[in-house]
Amino acid sequence: MRKTVGLGPLDDGGHVVILGGGPAGVACALMLQRAALGQGRRFQVTILEGKEFVGERHYNQCVGVLSPPLADIIGTELGIPFPAHLVRSVIDEYVLHASHARLTLAGEGVSSQAVRRVQFDAFMLEQARERGLSVLTARAVDLEFHADGVVVYTDAMPLEADLVVGAFGMDEGSAAIFERLTAYRAPRALSSVVTKYHPGDREMEAFGPRIHAFLPRHRRIEFGGVTPKGNHLTINIAGANVDTQTMQEFLRLDEVRAVLPSLDRAGTSNADDLRCYKGRFPVSLGRGCFGDRYVMVGDAAGLVRAFKGKGVTSAVQTGIRAAETILRTGISEQAFRADYIPANRDLIVDIPYGRAMRLLAMVMARVGLFDFILKAGKVEPSLHRALFAAVSGHTPYAQVWRDGLAPRSIAAIAQAFVLGDRYHGKPALEGKPAR
Repeated sequence: MRKTVGLGPLDDGGHVVILGGGPAGVACALMLQRAALGQGRRFQVTILEGKEFVGERHYNQCVGVLSPPLADIIGTELGIPFPAHLVRSVIDEYVLHASHARLTLAGEGVSSQAVRRVQFDAFMLEQARERGLSVLTARAVDLEFHADGVVVYTDAMPLEADLVVGAFGMDEGSAAIFERLTAYRAPRALSSVVTKYHPGDREMEAFGPRIHAFLPRHRRIEFGGVTPKGNHLTINIAGANVDTQTMQEFLRLDEVRAVLPSLDRAGTSNADDLRCYKGRFPVSLGRGCFGDRYVMVGDAAGLVRAFKGKGVTSAVQTGIRAAETILRTGISEQAFRADYIPANRDLIVDIPYGRAMRLLAMVMARVGLFDFILKAGKVEPSLHRALFAAVSGHTPYAQVWRDGLAPRSIAAIAQAFVLGDRYHGKPALEGKPAR
């Protein structure tokens, strides 16, 4: 083993190996380099990434909606330009669907950007290369933790490091390595199935810059969505056991077909239409996400906003926060507990609220109560505000609960439930009418 630094703040001559070249891993690498140079310190950072993003040879199952304040974060904290040229659609509205009701949700000044994740990942990794960071196209196959360092075995070459950062998302192989050697346990996860559909230029223009979100009365689907991406629509569903058959059932739902009226023609213009890809995303915190000489970031740690996700933004934030802890406090379990955990308190404290929101929404959708909530949301400002925040992800779920449980919200929901079809209110809160 080469001479290495101790478990205090990483100093000159240190080496960090990052497992994963997605937003979390690249953000950690860029922050390590930028902050170290500002302090007159130099050390080596190596990013391991087995996928080839350039040329879109690998697909990313993430829907690819970049939520605020991501553009500000990568510009001010990482010093790289936001890739506006990759934006396929600017999302200003959400249309929330229950089985027999829908509600258009608009929020002034809160926009998200829809991109193809594989293109965004390629951009971020290229920014790392341009700044002289080492990127190795390889996968980790094993690790050895020693008192004076870590050996990272890859399918290309072995690496000796002082610290390894787990930025591998929900990759089960990488998680298994850490679970065998450390106290790490991967977060619980939901399955997701993603496909795309090219309806044609005229229909894309009519669809508009809005995401349609669905809470159907389907025992296996927790939620679904249709997101515009320039010349096509990305369609996704999530649940404990969703698969391609579940996707077909989702596409046959009346409320979904109302949004996609020409779906029967899918596949005639593009060979990739309705080809399904499967993935997973975390719905809980991981356990043992840090220890002496290792730390997890992003999805691998479960540090996302439960229910909505906002995964890219939180991935970048946690990558930056891990880098700051490494440089400021140290690379020991004690250092991460003292610094990295408090730095992520905004995400951690909100997870129980988001989990409760997810479970409540699922139950209400399956028993048909969400129709009344959407009807009430058309006329009650606090409930409308809560529903917009829940689907856009721009405010903490603790605030969503406060608005959703406000007395006026509860009263409006109760009135909609009691009056049923006789309940009407002035829909002054709705944005532009959706298709």
